[in-house]
Amino acid sequence: MMNEELYYPKATLKEYGYKDYKALHILWRVVKALLVIFSVFMLYLAVIVIAIQSFNSSASTTEFQGFTFDNYLNMFSKRSLTNSIKNTFMVSISATLIAAILGTFVAIGIFYLPPKLKSRIMLLNNIPLLNADIVTGVSLMLIFSLLLPINRHIFGFWTILIAHLFFIFPYIILSVLPKMKEIDPNLMDASMDLGIKPLKSVIRVLIPAIRGGIFSGVILAFTISFEDFVVGYFTTGNGFNTLSIWIYSSIGKKSLYPGVYAFSTALTLVSMVLIILYALFMKGRRSHAKKN
Repeated sequence: MMNEELYYPKATLKEYGYKDYKALHILWRVVKALLVIFSVFMLYLAVIVIAIQSFNSSASTTEFQGFTFDNYLNMFSKRSLTNSIKNTFMVSISATLIAAILGTFVAIGIFYLPPKLKSRIMLLNNIPLLNADIVTGVSLMLIFSLLLPINRHIFGFWTILIAHLFFIFPYIILSVLPKMKEIDPNLMDASMDLGIKPLKSVIRVLIPAIRGGIFSGVILAFTISFEDFVVGYFTTGNGFNTLSIWIYSSIGKKSLYPGVYAFSTALTLVSMVLIILYALFMKGRRSHAKKN
C-alpha cells in the first residue's frame, strides 16, 4: 500500500481544476449588503429630508440654520392647515368605515355566487383599480357637475367622500375574498343548521373568521384615501381642502409652512409605531397559539 502511494500520489483539488472563490463570495455579500442599504436609503430619502426639515429653524429648504422643536409646538397654529388636516381625517375615516362595512358584505355575497357570475363581477370590481386616477377624477367631476342646477354648492365634503368610496371600495373586496377562501365553505350552512339566522350567521360567525382580511383592507383603504390628491382635486370645491390639496396650493410659494414637515414626520413615526406594535401583537398571538 505504501509503494502504491509512492508511485501513484493523490491528486490535489487544484489539479482537478478547482478554484477557490471564497474571496469573490465575500465580495458579493458585501456588494449585496451595500445594494440593499442603498435601495432602502433611496426609498426613505424623501422621509429623511422631511424629518430633517421639520427640525430646521429656517423655513427655507436650501439651508439649515439651527435645530428647533418650534415646528412641532406650532404645528397647528396655522388655521388653514389645521382645517385641511381635520378634513382629511374626516373624509378618510368616513370613507374607510363605510367601504369596510359595505365591502365586507359584498365580498361575502360574491364568494357564494356561481363561478361565471363571480368572475364577471370581479372584472367590474377591478376596473376602478386599473383606471388612471386623473380619468376617475375627471369622470366623477363631470357626473357631479350635472347636479349643479339642483345644488350650486354640491362640491365639497360629500363629493370627495363619494369619490373616495368609489376607488377604495374594491380594495376591501380584494382583501376579504382571500380570507373567505381560507375558511370552511360549509361554515355558513353549519351555523344556520344550528338555528342561527343568516344575518346573525354572517355577523357572529363569518365576520370574526375573516377579521384579518377586513383589518388589512381597512388599513390599505385608509392609507390610499388619506394620501389621495388627484381624485380629490377634481371633486372638491367651496373651500373644502384636504391636506394634499392644501400642500399643492402652497407649492407656488418659496417654501411650505414648517408645520407641514412636522406633521408629516409625526404621522410617519406614529404609523411606524403602530405597525411595530401590530407585528409584535401578531407574533405574540402565534406563539400563544403554538403553546396551546
